[in-house]
Amino acid sequence: MLPVRSSRCAALAALLLASLSLPGAAIGREMSDAAVEAKVGKPNVVILATGGTIAGAGADAANSATYQAAKVGVDKLIAAVPQMSAIANVRGEQVFQIASESFTDAQLVQLAKRVSQLVKQSDVDGVVITHGTDTLEETSLFLNLVVKTDKPIVVVGSMRPSTAISADGALNLLDAVAVAGSKEAVGKGVMVTMNDQIQSGRDATKRTNIVPSAFFSQWGSLGMVVEGKTYFFRSLDKRHGTSSEFDIDTIDALPLVAIVYGSGNMFPGAYKAAVDAGAKAIVNAGTGNGSVPGYLVDTLKDIRAKGTLIIRSSRVPDGFVLRNAEQPDDTYDWVVAHDLNPQKAKILAAVALTKTSDTKELQRIFWQY
Repeated sequence: MLPVRSSRCAALAALLLASLSLPGAAIGREMSDAAVEAKVGKPNVVILATGGTIAGAGADAANSATYQAAKVGVDKLIAAVPQMSAIANVRGEQVFQIASESFTDAQLVQLAKRVSQLVKQSDVDGVVITHGTDTLEETSLFLNLVVKTDKPIVVVGSMRPSTAISADGALNLLDAVAVAGSKEAVGKGVMVTMNDQIQSGRDATKRTNIVPSAFFSQWGSLGMVVEGKTYFFRSLDKRHGTSSEFDIDTIDALPLVAIVYGSGNMFPGAYKAAVDAGAKAIVNAGTGNGSVPGYLVDTLKDIRAKGTLIIRSSRVPDGFVLRNAEQPDDTYDWVVAHDLNPQKAKILAAVALTKTSDTKELQRIFWQY
């Protein structure tokens, strides 16, 4: 005869075995299996938070333009949009917590290296970077140039803080996660997802500082996000990602590149100050077709002769700078920025200078990227 305790254990074991055949237990197993299958079937997206308006807070719900940026951490950002869990397995990291006008080149490099690490992981299908809108376009282009992957990378911000009436950050973030987890987004390069639009990080630029439709590309958006579904209509034709010759894993610092803004009645001191500060290149944000005033041509020729590169861009939002128009670029050994605005030309120049300072090579890079 078994001891009483052993008998009870045997009886409990028998009851447990019997319960496994009950309908309720079967349903429990099915629900558990379904939950596991649902989790496995969804893409894995990492959100890297850097601060900005999307993490901002105002004193009152009516404050849509008056607020403090970078107040909300990544965990709260994710918790505020529970709908993301229906489309992806999401986790977050707080990389920085700053307003984007305070971004430095060193922080650009640090962020890109972390993105590069993540996209190499088999358990990461896409990356979202929350970012302030002031320099979002620079970061987007930089990542597009130096992170060698076809996995979707999406940079997202908002024009209104999370505390405002009709705040746009939550939907923008949901859309960004949808794009980052989309198979259709593979190979599209770094993207900017705001105001329902999917724009190329290479092209997108901030055109207004107030309304949610702040970002624009003269070449049009790549597509749209509607209720969590992506719709693509074009692809980026410029080199990026795996086709890029640049790799953040080999870049530890960026050379200094300065921008001098064109206007009437300019003076040479701004250019000379950039050289004195150690600038390896100066982007001339010229009027019209990247124009240089006649009274400054000799100054720029002299600066170039002493080793600093001159890149002609334009302060005009659209169009592109024509080589050897307005100025004889071949004769002066200058480079034109093509369709990149001054701030984007600065980023490409800095990245290109990590490999070469030959003007013919630099011009090729501006044509191709």
